[in-house]
Amino acid sequence: MYVAMIRLLMVFFMMLMMAFPEKGQSLTFDVNPFKKNSSVFFKFPELRNKISSQVLSAALAGYRALKEQGKVNRDGILTVIDFNRPSVDERLFVIDVNQGRLLYSALVAHGSGSGGNYAQSFSNVPGSRQSSLGFYTTGDTYDGKNGYSLRLQGQERGINDKAESRSIVIHGANYVSYDFIRKHGRLGRSEGCPALSFDSFQQVIDLIKGGSCLFIYHDANDFLSKSSIFAPELKHRQLYSDHFS
Repeated sequence: MYVAMIRLLMVFFMMLMMAFPEKGQSLTFDVNPFKKNSSVFFKFPELRNKISSQVLSAALAGYRALKEQGKVNRDGILTVIDFNRPSVDERLFVIDVNQGRLLYSALVAHGSGSGGNYAQSFSNVPGSRQSSLGFYTTGDTYDGKNGYSLRLQGQERGINDKAESRSIVIHGANYVSYDFIRKHGRLGRSEGCPALSFDSFQQVIDLIKGGSCLFIYHDANDFLSKSSIFAPELKHRQLYSDHFS
């Protein structure tokens, strides 16, 4: 009986601590699925120090959501472009989701209307010359004015759904190179396309063509909360490490 009383007092004391936290502390319950989740790197160790856990977690969540909606035809391939990073850094990453491997990383340009070394402004408007954020699926390849190119299909209304009419595609460009960076301190810029170097564009296009998921991210304008890919019920579920552990 004495032991039972001690246990009861301990439970009562813990309840008091929860009801009256110390000054400067508060009890919060974070239900934000876009919070930083470092555990995601246990599955994707090669991406540690290359991409933030928040960006990777959001990319994986959107990939999962698009798969559930039947919009991803190529299982296991996810491409992430992190426009928080400067153009002088590699910021395109092709990921094997099923194996937890980094398949390719590369330089990638943003639109001339989006900024200089850093992309800061984004648009879905034709003629803006700005990059568009959000989730895409890759389409077919073709030979156009920029040579071998890959069509992109924007999946988010009001964010990137005009990608096809704007001719936003992946292609090679001579202004995407380390030589250009050495001369100008940044990459050149496109008309809104995620342009790649002539050294990498064919390999990347062949890796991701035919219905894989592409995610272009930046912190601008609280983008994640506006993304149409995440249905309200999905925003309250843990979609990241739970599905890819």
